[in-house]
Order: sequence, then C-alpha cells, then structure tokens
Amino acid sequence: MANAAPKPQPGIMDISPYVPGESEVPGGLKPIKLSSNESPLGPSPKAVAAYKAVADELDRYPDGAATTLRTAIARHYGLDAGRIVCGCGSDELINLIAHAYVGPGDEAVYSAHGFLMYKIATLSSGGTPVPVAEKDYRADVDAILARVTPRTKLVFLANPNNPTGTYIPHDEVRRLHSGLPSDTLLVLDAAYSEYVRRNDYEAGLELVATTPNTVMTRTFSKVYGLAALRLGWAYCPQAVADVLNRVRGPFNVTSPSLAAGVAALEDTAHLDKAVKHNEVWLPWVTAEVEKLGIKVTPSIGNFILMHFPSANGKDAVSADEHLKSRGIILRRVAAYGLPNCLRMTIGTEADNRAVVAALADFMRRP
Repeated sequence: MANAAPKPQPGIMDISPYVPGESEVPGGLKPIKLSSNESPLGPSPKAVAAYKAVADELDRYPDGAATTLRTAIARHYGLDAGRIVCGCGSDELINLIAHAYVGPGDEAVYSAHGFLMYKIATLSSGGTPVPVAEKDYRADVDAILARVTPRTKLVFLANPNNPTGTYIPHDEVRRLHSGLPSDTLLVLDAAYSEYVRRNDYEAGLELVATTPNTVMTRTFSKVYGLAALRLGWAYCPQAVADVLNRVRGPFNVTSPSLAAGVAALEDTAHLDKAVKHNEVWLPWVTAEVEKLGIKVTPSIGNFILMHFPSANGKDAVSADEHLKSRGIILRRVAAYGLPNCLRMTIGTEADNRAVVAALADFMRRP
C-alpha cells in the first residue's frame, strides 16, 4: 500500500496534450502572431465596453443559465433559446458532449485532419477515437460512413475544417447524417462559419432544427475577436440540451464574457467589417503564396494551409525557423498529420505583406 500511487482512468495517458499556437519569438521581438486564427481586427469596441462595465460586479456569481446571451443568440439567428447551451469556448462543449455520450467501448469518428480536441475529448471519456482518411484534404462522407459501427456514439465534423480550411456542402452533410444510426450523434463544429460565403454551405441550424441527433457548436473566439474570454455555444435538440445542462458546471461562463458576447452579437457592423477584410486578404495571400511555388489548400476560413517542398532547406520546419527569425509566427501542424505544412491566419494588411515578403526570401535562398 505504501508504494501505491493514484492512477488515471484508462486512455488518459494516451492523450497528447493540446499545444496552442506559439506567441513568442527569440530575441525579444514583438511578433507578428498568425498562429491561432485570431481576428486581425480584434473585438468590437462595444464588446470591450460591455466587458469593462461589469468590472465592479466581480464579487457576484454570473447568471448560471446564461440567459441574456442565449436570448441574444436566439434573437440573432431566430432560434429557440431553450435549445441553446453556452460554454467556456466550444472546446468545453465538445468535451461535455463526449463525456455525456461516450464511455469505455464506445467510439467517436472524425476526419483524419480534424480538430485535435475531438481525439482528446474522446480519450478523456474512455472512448476510442476513430480518425478517417480524407480525400484531397476534405472530409470523405463515404469513408466516414464506412467506419461507423454499433459502437459509434459520436461523429465530429468540423465544417469548415481546421487546419485545412476545406468544407463539404450542405447536401453532403445531410447525406452523412442520413447514413448514421439514429442513436449516433452528429456534432457539427461551425467555428469558422461566419467567414463562409458559399451558396451550398449551411452551418447546421436547419439540420439541428429538424433532426433529433444533430448538434452544432459555435464560438466567439474567431470572427468576433473574443478568444481571451473563452465563449462558445451549442444549438441542440431539446433532449441533448437537457443532458448538457446536467453535466456542465453551474457557472461555466463568466459575467464579463456574457456581457461582451451580447454586445458583440449586436454590433453587426463590426462583424461585417471583419468578414469583408477576410474576403479581400484571403484570396490575395493565397495567390501571392502560390506564386512562390508553395501549394495552398483552397480555404473558406480565415486561414490557409501551406504545403512546403520536401527538399532539405525548403521544408516546413526550415520555413518556420526562417519566419521566426523575422519575428513571424505561423502554426506548425504536424500534430494534425501534416508535418510538412504551416497554417497561416489572415492578418492585417501589413502582417500579410510581411509574411509574403519573408516567404519570398526563404524560397529564393540557396
């Protein structure tokens, strides 16, 4: 007994801890940080003001039901507030879904280059993660359905996907759903949906509204520029919302976050400005990087995935080192099964031009 030590549950030690995008470079330079898909425009000034306005109320617990934010989301999208669950970022909601529906012997299926949290949440719940090969860096509906078994409790689909920036159209999402057993929950992660301008895309609201086994998650961390506040929400069937409300913490969203979220939703002009900025600079960065001989996966998010040559001195590791020497931080994505790629967030005009110039120097050097 004296030599015994506490042991974690099975699967926990199989988890590779999530490593966020870097934020510092050698030499004490102020970095150009384009590693975390943050908004280059920052948050709405109205959201910042709302955040500051509750500074004198930090001694009070927040509204545990997130009533004001759920009401604002419902009004903004025309939804039933009773089917909205708010969380500490969409990461928490992904974890809550996994903890509620996955256990030992169960499986969760997701595309091979999908968000790392799907695997982490599944393993931490005692389940088995099942990554499925993609086709041209895009989720393959047929391949996913072929891996679904009676043990499959969840299917995660990031649409658009991070880090590839690709998506599947609404008809394909519906085909995926129709091929799933009724007791398998489809989780649509729409973290980047506000950036999408495609006629054949739908974030998932309609599917959630019309089926009992679909959940859609969203975040305020990307286009709304509130990453520091860790604020997300899920739209669910009523029965799933009831489950998530039973397992979430009683005060899982802070008062400043709730206030800022409401104000961010109401400032549609700031949202439009952020989207329009991306519409200008996403294609520009893509075209300029491709001119350098670096392949770019077509993206509809606020980032691009760059594929570097495999030759020594021109690979992603060498490119990353070169960029950091210029004070530029992109995202290494080897953990996503993409060891020779870098992901770049679309930044300010100055940031974007600096990255292209640095990459041009890198590709020209012997």
